[in-house]
Amino acid sequence: MNVVLMHDWLTGFRGGERVLEALCEIFPDAPIYTLLHKKGSTSSIIESREINTSFLDRIPNIHENYRNFLPLMPLAAQNLKIHHKADLIISSSHCVIKGVPKPEGSKHICYIHSPMRYIYDQFDSYFGHKSFAIRAAANAARPYLQYWDRYSNQNVDLFLANSRFVAKRIKTFYNTNAEVVHPFVDLKDFREIQMSPPEKAGYFLMVTAFAPNKRVDLAIKAFNRLGSNFNLKIIGSGSFEETDYLRSLASKNIVFSGNVSRAEIVNELAKAKALIFPGTEDFGITPLESLASGTPVIAYKDAGVLDTLDDSTAHFFTDQNEDGLIEAILSFSKQNFERTKLIARAEEFSRENFTKNILSYC
Repeated sequence: MNVVLMHDWLTGFRGGERVLEALCEIFPDAPIYTLLHKKGSTSSIIESREINTSFLDRIPNIHENYRNFLPLMPLAAQNLKIHHKADLIISSSHCVIKGVPKPEGSKHICYIHSPMRYIYDQFDSYFGHKSFAIRAAANAARPYLQYWDRYSNQNVDLFLANSRFVAKRIKTFYNTNAEVVHPFVDLKDFREIQMSPPEKAGYFLMVTAFAPNKRVDLAIKAFNRLGSNFNLKIIGSGSFEETDYLRSLASKNIVFSGNVSRAEIVNELAKAKALIFPGTEDFGITPLESLASGTPVIAYKDAGVLDTLDDSTAHFFTDQNEDGLIEAILSFSKQNFERTKLIARAEEFSRENFTKNILSYC
């Protein structure tokens, strides 16, 4: 079977790119089609493939500013022609790549991380704090992007959602059904820490991109109120604007570590009292990574985490505000978590299970 893989853009290596890497391992001869590719930004497995890009990739400095070109992305996808023989196309999509025209006779399976949050239900979260000019431009482009996004679904034969929450969003915005195939945790990264766990330290931890739905601001405001006896360490980054804003909110009991190595993330997760997860996530790999390291989660009880966490692995809060999170942090110590149960839950989301489930639909 001739297989072609597609991914929106290759400018870093996060959850979506880990899924693409796994697809590369399942289909070792498949070329990749993407809107743009910053060479060296992803894993060696992905970088070793034949990577075909759209006209956007030829725009100077686009790799640092590609989000500003969202209105042009539908056109780029429509004009990205698949010149390889393709019996099966598998797209890893959270934006427009699913709209690339499929060759006649091919089957297109779209593994969708989520319909675009920023043009549907979370528009205000993404653009509400932007300048008037940016909000006006986004409002002007929004109706067209919604129309094109739905129209492009004619290229898709089967949607695979990464969680039940995303499957519901697909039903809401696309009026179509989706099967659920959960993503995976790279469990091999945690084997050493599981065999020889470090002592717990005196801090809570966030590992996150600085995006509006992650609610880093909520965690910062809660820990500001909790004071110096409650320390929060934040690993991750975002735009200069978002980073400066979040840093300006934080008291001295909150430390920003920036981007660190994979090994450091695993070590910090293992030492933390708990992972703080206050956002609304489509799925959420980081909570499972926390469990794999032997650390429980304090999570907002909604959306994707309902597929992965329960009362034996997480301490939930139901009001997504400062009071709700503070109450959860204060009451967290009253609950006991068995390390073996935390790790066992993470083991259910292995790369092997992901591979088996993907192949069952091919």
